[in-house]
Amino acid sequence: MSRSVYNYTINVLKKVSFNPVLFKKELAKASSTLLPYEYSELIIWVKSYTLYNPHLEGVLI
Repeated sequence: MSRSVYNYTINVLKKVSFNPVLFKKELAKASSTLLPYEYSELIIWVKSYTLYNPHLEGVLI
């Protein structure tokens, strides 16, 4: 079941990626929702996703 939460989180992040503030808020929510190893995977995904979306560049700072 937990993997579905991870996939849901990625879908939500994609949908709010037009706004860096919302993206950062959803990423913060994910840190409390996901398991530690899933959050680590999510950070890797965010790093690769922000390469193609430069307006999101500062969300991990």
